[in-house]
Amino acid sequence: MSGAITAAVARHARDRAGRLAVVEVGPGGAERSWSFAQLHAAAQRWAATLAGLGVGPGEPVAYQLPNVLDFVALSLGTLMLGAVCEPLMPIFRERELEFMLGASGARVLVVAERFRGHDHAAMARHLRDTVPSLEHVVTEPADASGGDGNHPTPEMTAQLLFTSGSTGEPKGVLQTHASLQRAAAIHTHHFGLTAADVIYAPSPLAHQTGFLYGMWIALELGATLVIQTIWDPEAAFAAMAHTGVTFVQAATPFLADLVRVAELRSQTLPALQTFVATGAAIPRELARQARATLGAEVGGAFGTTESCLGAAFAPGEDPERAWSTDGRALEGISLRVTDDDGNTLPPGEEGNFEVLTPTLFEGYLNRPDLTAEALTGDGYYRTGDLARIDPDGYLHITGRVKDVINRGGEKVPVVEVEQVLYAHPAVREVAIVAMADERLGERACAYVVLESGRELDFGSMQRFLDAQRVAKPYWPERLELVDELPHTPSGKIQKFLLREALALERKAIPR
Repeated sequence: MSGAITAAVARHARDRAGRLAVVEVGPGGAERSWSFAQLHAAAQRWAATLAGLGVGPGEPVAYQLPNVLDFVALSLGTLMLGAVCEPLMPIFRERELEFMLGASGARVLVVAERFRGHDHAAMARHLRDTVPSLEHVVTEPADASGGDGNHPTPEMTAQLLFTSGSTGEPKGVLQTHASLQRAAAIHTHHFGLTAADVIYAPSPLAHQTGFLYGMWIALELGATLVIQTIWDPEAAFAAMAHTGVTFVQAATPFLADLVRVAELRSQTLPALQTFVATGAAIPRELARQARATLGAEVGGAFGTTESCLGAAFAPGEDPERAWSTDGRALEGISLRVTDDDGNTLPPGEEGNFEVLTPTLFEGYLNRPDLTAEALTGDGYYRTGDLARIDPDGYLHITGRVKDVINRGGEKVPVVEVEQVLYAHPAVREVAIVAMADERLGERACAYVVLESGRELDFGSMQRFLDAQRVAKPYWPERLELVDELPHTPSGKIQKFLLREALALERKAIPR
């Protein structure tokens, strides 16, 4: 397994030099692309540039780049040296970067000159004055050439990813070459992916979904990778159509946007076979629409930065089961649900969701205390999610432990109520969160983004829930209509921000 990903790309550059490796879809749909030979040469230039700055095995290389060709080449060049990839989301600014660069002790930061109107190069130069470890700011590779580096060993750290902040507390997650390689192998086997596939990565490559389940698996297989610098559903649909994209793994909002474009155009994506939706439950109505409109299999999955993908739907299984659950355990992975005392619960009962996997992270950067808290005595990872596992082994994520709404001792099944509201024709997106209440402790508030031209008020929401036979104690007792919900770059709704807004407002509860 030694240096498997870098060795794989070197092999592809030798054996299929002219094959299309990466397609970059830029603003307005403009495209650039590299063959495997071109990608490998670019990776060698980046490796030589970093080596010239003294970067060696085990050292973090920080880079804040959008989804562009050089993100892929720089990642490979870093891995060629046995150094550690530390990709940073393009949305981060000085406050977040000071913390992350300071925590990792990175000496080198690679940035785009400008992106979406922001002067990243100027910001990075300023960071040299505030981050003691930071010595070098780089915007492009030097005109140099080099070999394939050190071919890192499996146990070496390959990646440092800071969690995207859906809970409000970023942590640096460390993954080894071996763990990422195993995760990629389990994934590609489960979905039957080969070099003939065209893999689309709309998620940021600086997030595990894009990095591992877009870039890494494509490079390992020798498949074509399609990336997009700025999310644009129209440009995405057009690029997916003409490049023949066959596989996508991304958050639910990406799927919703593609379905809307397909319906507006009255077109489908003939080559698309599989869309794996992660990050949040798939609204059932959206899944049905997507399967009918896009002509692809659509299903749910569960994964974290710390544990990689642990469960997923299986191609060819019953569609209703594929999109109404979060899948079954992948090969070699065990799932369980426990009570607060650590006892495993029987099928169908809700509790704390835990995962035992050979793709587990090394730990949190500089935080052995948090690493210990995240693991059970027998090696399971505590996901922080609530779930139940049905008698057939299918996983049903029911919410985050911190998202529980305890209404007078009655726990509101948040995910189930959200699923019901998603079926309302006026609802594009919904998030239900807790708001403080003096008498009951907590009540539920529904934040809703409406479909264009649609209307919804509190009374009509109540009547809809009543017609769907939802128990009255589970109904949200406040409705907030918003233009958009706060998301992480990977598409997860940041419910903690909604809870914080409610805590600050202290508005009267609608009666």
